[in-house]
Amino acid sequence: MSSSSRLASRSADARLAGLALSRPLRGRARLASARAAFPRAERAYATENKEPSGPSFRGQMLQSISSRIAREKAEREKFAREREQSAGSSRWYTTFFFLASTGGAYLLGTLAPRSPDASSTLPLALTRAPEHNNDKANLEAAWVDFAAIVGRENVSTVESDLKIHAISDWSSYRSNESEKPFMIVYPGSTEEVSRVMKVCHARRIPVVGYSGGTSLEGHFTPTRGGICVDFKRMDQILALHKEDLDVVVQPSVGWELLNEYLGDENLFFPPDPGPGAQIGGMIGTGCSGTNAYRYGTMREWVSSLTVVLADGTIIKTRQRPRKSSAGYDLTKLFIGSEGTLGLVTEATLKVTVKPSSTSVAVSSFGTIRQAADCVAKVVGQGIQVAAVEILDDEQMKCINKAGMTSRQWKEAPTLFFKFAGTDRDVKEQIQIVQDMAKQSGSQSFEFARSEAEKAELWSARKEALWSTLAVAKPDDRVWTGDVAVPLSRLPGLIEETKDDMKKSGMYGTMVGHVGDGNFHIILLSNEEQRQAAEELVHRMVKRAVELEGTVTGEHGVGLVKRDYLPHELGETTVDTMRKIKQALDPLNLLNCDKVIRMQKPKPGEIPEW
Repeated sequence: MSSSSRLASRSADARLAGLALSRPLRGRARLASARAAFPRAERAYATENKEPSGPSFRGQMLQSISSRIAREKAEREKFAREREQSAGSSRWYTTFFFLASTGGAYLLGTLAPRSPDASSTLPLALTRAPEHNNDKANLEAAWVDFAAIVGRENVSTVESDLKIHAISDWSSYRSNESEKPFMIVYPGSTEEVSRVMKVCHARRIPVVGYSGGTSLEGHFTPTRGGICVDFKRMDQILALHKEDLDVVVQPSVGWELLNEYLGDENLFFPPDPGPGAQIGGMIGTGCSGTNAYRYGTMREWVSSLTVVLADGTIIKTRQRPRKSSAGYDLTKLFIGSEGTLGLVTEATLKVTVKPSSTSVAVSSFGTIRQAADCVAKVVGQGIQVAAVEILDDEQMKCINKAGMTSRQWKEAPTLFFKFAGTDRDVKEQIQIVQDMAKQSGSQSFEFARSEAEKAELWSARKEALWSTLAVAKPDDRVWTGDVAVPLSRLPGLIEETKDDMKKSGMYGTMVGHVGDGNFHIILLSNEEQRQAAEELVHRMVKRAVELEGTVTGEHGVGLVKRDYLPHELGETTVDTMRKIKQALDPLNLLNCDKVIRMQKPKPGEIPEW
């Protein structure tokens, strides 16, 4: 083959190779097209086919395709291996990144904690619903813990015990069947209370404290279930310091028994609420009683408290001196807190020397306003009577009808005076008060000349509640509500409330510690009259607040009065209380729902003002 032929043949081969890279034609059409385009290439192709030393064009194509397929398969296998290795590395990397991030976040949180909440108050709109764990398994497991702390015999799940610790017959709050504790725990010491609270804190179990159970506004109803801590085993008078005029007691010491004990030392403890009240509950509600005009309320007679906080921490608010300016007054913070900030396990109480002479006087009037005017005169002149109480005409009728005293009384608005001091002081006070009563329209005035007469005259005042209950119908429930106003506003408020009771069709009586501007209504109503009773009490409270008064003089807030506090004190004041509650009890375990709301109410739950 000449050189020119070989050159033409190579050129043709190159063209044919280029044609193979384009989209191939099928069968004979492909071959004819190739021959028509490259006639010389046909000859070269025929010549090369005759040469056994080189592969055919078709063979080259098949070899090229096989090589390409092999390479692609090898690349896919390599990619699969790399992908599997990459996935394993990615998992390890993700795990490492997660652990490193968590550790870093913890370290940063420890070294540089987040900025504290800058607000001074906690508005209701910003609260979150409490997250308690009342799951049966959790409570049953807690039973084992409590039994190990206080003994099995001091943990009760008896149904009758649960009902007693849920509500009382004289409470103005109406509970439902679900509002009862899962169990009652009876601790015997501050340390046991602390251990019980640590269990509750760890398990998120709500807790309600309980001592005398005489409160009236739903104070100890366990709205969130959980457990009740009953202090009945903690009823000891721990120490009397006669020279220092103070006594250290546990929460279940009754004030009446305490005064019997103190009487042997010529001492007494002035606050005197209803019979059966115990020191723990008296501190919780900030109570007072008939002696408040002369001696003040519970707040003035508590020096120091030992308190177990929500997480089990034990604190003592101060030492025993009667006077101290050392820091915040935590003692008064817990008085009136109704067990929402901590559980009181010990109290140092002030006591005083019994007066050398006492006496009682009773005076009746034509109208309730005349009686109230007489009180205003006595207080305005600064006459230091020990107590001054008012009972309206209906209350005097109940006392006569019930027959709980040894005599019949004039059924008219009546003032009861108690005098204390030296013999000379008492006689002078009686004379001054008698003159003032006469000026105010007194119809009668008699005073005790002996201990027997003193007991007889004062007995009517102490029987007020029980005598009203004695005339109640079988299906009646009692509602005892109180308010207090500045003394000058008292006569008008009493008259309006008394008139409102008469118009309501329900039966009620009135009694009050009028020297403090504080009075109570004792209202009887059946279930059908429940709404009317609520509206009547609502109107009384609203009038008191509008007269610059308070929604409760001594009963406390509980569940019944809590939604009135913003109207009396203002939203921001209640928001500040809520912030204090959050600070001391962030899990909201202690007596939840009392005093202030820590959860937004449902629509329509709060009545219109």
